[in-house]
Amino acid sequence: MKKSSFIGGAFVATFGIVASKILGLLYVVPFHQIIGEKGGALYSYAYSLYNLFLSISTIGLPLAVSKLVSEYNALGYYNSKEKAYKIAMKVISVMSVVAFLLLFIFAPFLAKAIMGDITGGNTIEDITFVVRICSLAIVFVAALCVVRGYLQGHKYITVTSISQVVEQFVRVAVLLGGSYAAIYIFHLTIKDAVGVAVFGACAGAIAALAYLLYKMKQSKELKPKEYEMSEAEKKLTDKQILKRLLTYSLPFVFISFITSSYDLVDTLTVVKTLVNTAGYSASAAEAVMSAMTTWGGKLTIIVTSVASGVTVSLIPNISSSFVKKDMKDVEHKINKAFQMVLYTTIPMATGLSLLAIPVWNVFYGPTEYGASVFEFTVYLAIFASMGMNSTIIMQSLNEYKMVFISLFVGFVWNAIMNVPMMKLCYHIGLPTYYGASIASMIGYVLSIGLCLWHINKKYHINYKETLKYFFHILFANIMMTLTILLFSNILPITVTGFMPSIGIIAFYTILGAIVFLGITHYDKTIDGVFGEVYIKNLLKKVPVIKKLVK
Repeated sequence: MKKSSFIGGAFVATFGIVASKILGLLYVVPFHQIIGEKGGALYSYAYSLYNLFLSISTIGLPLAVSKLVSEYNALGYYNSKEKAYKIAMKVISVMSVVAFLLLFIFAPFLAKAIMGDITGGNTIEDITFVVRICSLAIVFVAALCVVRGYLQGHKYITVTSISQVVEQFVRVAVLLGGSYAAIYIFHLTIKDAVGVAVFGACAGAIAALAYLLYKMKQSKELKPKEYEMSEAEKKLTDKQILKRLLTYSLPFVFISFITSSYDLVDTLTVVKTLVNTAGYSASAAEAVMSAMTTWGGKLTIIVTSVASGVTVSLIPNISSSFVKKDMKDVEHKINKAFQMVLYTTIPMATGLSLLAIPVWNVFYGPTEYGASVFEFTVYLAIFASMGMNSTIIMQSLNEYKMVFISLFVGFVWNAIMNVPMMKLCYHIGLPTYYGASIASMIGYVLSIGLCLWHINKKYHINYKETLKYFFHILFANIMMTLTILLFSNILPITVTGFMPSIGIIAFYTILGAIVFLGITHYDKTIDGVFGEVYIKNLLKKVPVIKKLVK
């Protein structure tokens, strides 16, 4: 296994995550045809609850392990970092089993909270059934996450990225094959098909876990080392290591919990508000809900995957620099993280929004609400990505108190204002469901703003360079948007049909990329963000691109 640098690790992790998400994206076309919008809503109910309980069961240990292993490696505490890994596995085994049992037992009560007395859509019994099947995956996914955290702490980014592809491939195979067999071979119900589909998460986790354990067994670098322990390391007890793991993990679980809670707030409020305030039927409200969380989420996740890739590389790199008190390097990496996220997520989200109709047609076919929901909610990915990185940076600097405060402020705003913002949109003539996304965006802005302010105040981190690049990125993005809108008068974007939509997507993606990359190459933004040397080395591997940018 080979270790990765910060930017190189970010690229590898992002590539692995995006590759796994592309696998997860490609399956939605046949999956949507198999289970439909009603099945999609049922699928989203199960995953919203599953993600929430998974965040509780892992209690932030995977990222805490990554951080602590990175610190102990930097200090030469090789025995202690192995102890940290073993302790984390024991704790997470207990927590994941408890979370599984809680979700399994209380599934009927949670299903009742989602649907209330609304009829005409999925039943409480249907939701209970799929939630209980999905709950089993928690045990295996939790263990998988800790193993990944251990390897990422050693900066082994490639092997963990491959494991994500393995996990997704197996999950998709079970999901598609199982749901198809349930409907078309065994002639079962949509509920049964979704039940088989959500079991795919469990199967994928088992496969990825087996792959990582095999690679760890083969690795010579991870074999126990013979060395003389320092006096400082000798004083570290199991109890102290556990305490440190839990101290590091609490902010991580709070982040995961709050992130999952944003989706849960939508799950608990959107359908009811659309029915009771805007007069939607139960089936129409569930169609909107599935577009927001399930089908739209599958498309949007490609954008947020970039931030996830940066985060994987960010934690061990900033932690190791911070423990060495190299604040100049910490400032450099913080700014690079923000710049990479902004450079990638802004044009990607904008492009998906502009091409919402053909993109939706390709994956799901024409629907009444799908494209109109997605063209707005996709921008939420930018805010979620920046929020993810700002809080991870705070944790890498051990600023746990402000992490709690910033996340709590954002979540409280979202929880309180979700319904009022939807009602406001309804009364001023905007689509009612826009309000849920607006409430979430403002919540993220509040959290991000507090984090940036605190880092600047305490550590004097300067954001001038990032701000400069942000305006360059924004300018290039505006020019890309105007170019696409100008060409849309000649070649309309609002096409119907599978093949015409693919043609439109291909044409405007290439056009947008040429404009955005051309402008940011001309003003040296891309070199400044990713590093001129790294870009040149990357281009050497792609001769065609190298010729184009000369």
